[in-house]
Amino acid sequence: MRFFYDTEFIEDGTTIELVSIGIVAEDGREYYAVSSEFDPRSANDWVRAHVLDKLPERGSREWKTRATIRHEVFEFLTHDGTRPELWAWVGAYDHIVLAQLWGDMRGLPRQLPRFTRELKQYWEMAGRPQLPAVPSAVHDALVDARHNRAKFLICTNAMPLGLDGAAQSISRRK
Repeated sequence: MRFFYDTEFIEDGTTIELVSIGIVAEDGREYYAVSSEFDPRSANDWVRAHVLDKLPERGSREWKTRATIRHEVFEFLTHDGTRPELWAWVGAYDHIVLAQLWGDMRGLPRQLPRFTRELKQYWEMAGRPQLPAVPSAVHDALVDARHNRAKFLICTNAMPLGLDGAAQSISRRK
């Protein structure tokens, strides 16, 4: 099953710390959590201006420990027994933030992929079809994950993918 996700995070060029994660499954299920363990004082000006003010009130049910998020994300991604296919827009940092829920890469469960498929690259390969407008609540991880799913659906209309995630026009070549 395909999953479209986004993270918000604090990074300083050396470390990267989860602030929030939003995931939308191909079947419409959604997951959202905010880490109760990040230090907002370490956020740069951009994160303070664009991310922190969009988080739910501290103490609400979305605020969870990293251990709880790790468990819930694993259950969410593996609940149907198929291997998850992860998609994100410019997702290199998102994948690191996700993987680091389990520590270093050795800790990432075998059921989870070691990479995230790049939605922006797919969009470029599909001929840059017109994308939906950027939501007003951009930089809310769940809003951005929903937007990623919408962008993916537009790209699949322009360049359908096979069951294995490969573009059909490419997979037909010999």
